[in-house]
Amino acid sequence: MSRVQAKSAASAKNYVVLYPTSFRDNNCWDVANNASLIRDGGGDSTGLATIVRWAITTFNANPEKVFLTGSSSGCMMSNVMAATYPDLFATISCYSGVPAGCMAGSPGYSPITADASCADGLIRHTPEEWADIVRDMAPLPNGKGKGKNSKDNGWKYPRFQTWHGDNDFFVNYFHNFAEQLEQWSEIHEVGFSHNVTATPLPGYTKMVYGDGTKVLGYSVSGVGHVVPQQEASDLEWFGL
Repeated sequence: MSRVQAKSAASAKNYVVLYPTSFRDNNCWDVANNASLIRDGGGDSTGLATIVRWAITTFNANPEKVFLTGSSSGCMMSNVMAATYPDLFATISCYSGVPAGCMAGSPGYSPITADASCADGLIRHTPEEWADIVRDMAPLPNGKGKGKNSKDNGWKYPRFQTWHGDNDFFVNYFHNFAEQLEQWSEIHEVGFSHNVTATPLPGYTKMVYGDGTKVLGYSVSGVGHVVPQQEASDLEWFGL
């Protein structure tokens, strides 16, 4: 969806669209350094949270209806934002990304500078370990930021869906797509339920976790790294 189309949809449905941009490391977001992987650490995630809070105040927006989307590096950062600032976002829908914390410690975060281990699908954890990585990114002020499940650290995490093409060899589909779903289904304490084929289009498979209200995945057959944004499905997921 182009920015013109997005602005037109926003005007029709009365919501605000923000387009933050990174100017460092080949215009990719920092999803590797501790400053970005911890709440209020001063990195890119903190900057984005500041922008969101500014927009809520400036446009008198509903703080309970803030949504996040992005593709590639934008999806990687969407995962990180859901982990570091779960109180800011109601719902996430992103494309061709990796789990929150997957690139931790990488010397860079663009295709040119990053340690390729994450993008190549070599970083593996159990669902419980992935969930603990999320919980450690936003500890509560009293320091009790890690628990057996999402209820234990006090945050209500955003609803999460992710899209990935099964022909993506730039960001490995077979592991990064699955590891994202493992991470967020564990956070939301929902197991895989069933698949729905040809949804929203032929070649797309909707993967439903639990009752489908908290975690969804979309596997896209024959598509590479750039999955076309499904505006109608995203807006429906956001409740718009």
